[in-house]
Amino acid sequence: MTETVLLVGGGGREHAIARALADSDADLYACAGNRNPGIADLSEGFETLDTTTPPAVVSYAEEVEADLAVIGPEAALEAGVADALDEAGIYTFGPQEEEARIETDKGFQRRFMEKHDVPGCPDFEEFRDAEAACEYVDEYDGDLAIKPAGLTGGKGVRVMGDQVDAEEAKEYIRDSDYDRIVLEERLIGEEFTVQAFVANGELRVTPAVQDHKRAYEGDEGPNTGGMGSYSDGSLELPFMTEDEYHDAVDVLRAVVDALDGYKGVLYGQFMLTAEGIKVVEFNARFGDPEAMNTLPILNTDFLDVLTAARDDEKLPKLEFQRQATVCKYAVPDGYPTDPESGAKVQIDADSAGDALLFYASVDERDDGIYTTTSRSFAVVGVDDSITEAEEVAEDALQRAGTEGLRVRHDIGKPDLVKRRIDHMAELRD
Repeated sequence: MTETVLLVGGGGREHAIARALADSDADLYACAGNRNPGIADLSEGFETLDTTTPPAVVSYAEEVEADLAVIGPEAALEAGVADALDEAGIYTFGPQEEEARIETDKGFQRRFMEKHDVPGCPDFEEFRDAEAACEYVDEYDGDLAIKPAGLTGGKGVRVMGDQVDAEEAKEYIRDSDYDRIVLEERLIGEEFTVQAFVANGELRVTPAVQDHKRAYEGDEGPNTGGMGSYSDGSLELPFMTEDEYHDAVDVLRAVVDALDGYKGVLYGQFMLTAEGIKVVEFNARFGDPEAMNTLPILNTDFLDVLTAARDDEKLPKLEFQRQATVCKYAVPDGYPTDPESGAKVQIDADSAGDALLFYASVDERDDGIYTTTSRSFAVVGVDDSITEAEEVAEDALQRAGTEGLRVRHDIGKPDLVKRRIDHMAELRD
């Protein structure tokens, strides 16, 4: 039976979801605030609309007679789009607004972990008063991470001892217009993510991925939405053990057990420290770029996951190619602080060589595809090793050219991966 699936969102993550459904027995429709040409090419129909307006999304879903929906962006979840689609009788693989608070409200997230004894919760305090938060900075014995409680697209966090000192941290708190601030102990180690498909009280996990948030090579510069990422040919990454990977999965399982009725993707961002696994944050959807690492090597039909979730059946066991992946984002010059738009994108699926191409925030015009002020496109190499996958991705970028664009070429390079391994070895010693 052919299923009609509505995909909500128009970024690189959603292009990866669309590609994962392209060979399934599904008629795919999509809606987003921007027209992603990669998604449009894979869809029966594409509607440009505000995906944080539930009635608009529901109206389009009913127009195309959708059987299922998948929500990509966190802002749509926070706006209650999943609630509205579910209420309209369209099963949505994405949590409703209340369950999505595990991502959209960092204060709730930490209180939830504390209440339910979820492992890996760092020291934290939440503040509504800026001066009280500044006093805590003065009194705390150690460095802190300053986090706005709400969504900031991965760009609102400041870390003492890394990005700011104590005085700069207090200035940031006072100058910000955030309603609530969460202050957490600074975690030192190596970050990684694990994404899980969740429904009917079950979860199925994907390989670990390491994202690179910093804008410039060598992990320098401001935070971004993610400049690229890599995974290995196994579930774990080179700097971690199999047991440490399973410790992270145990954290996700504890959340699923405590968060009744959750459905969709649960993404754990973890810090592997000298003391073990700590939770940086949870997300209530696929990561971007991490979806582009995991979905292309998923052998299990993603549609089978969606239909099992909807039909209250056991989720299928996930099978993955035992291959490494390296994803590199091309972003407009000046990104993220002062991005310049309007550069012509000189790459398409045919000219990407052996790499996979995923469009993100681009502007499709009559004479071609142009950059906007956000991440433009990603290329993903898939091969037997991280080094070989990186070479595939880099070859695609050389074909694309970089006029008006910037890339972190060091992602997936052997020397950067070795630095991660050496860093964890030093911390363990």
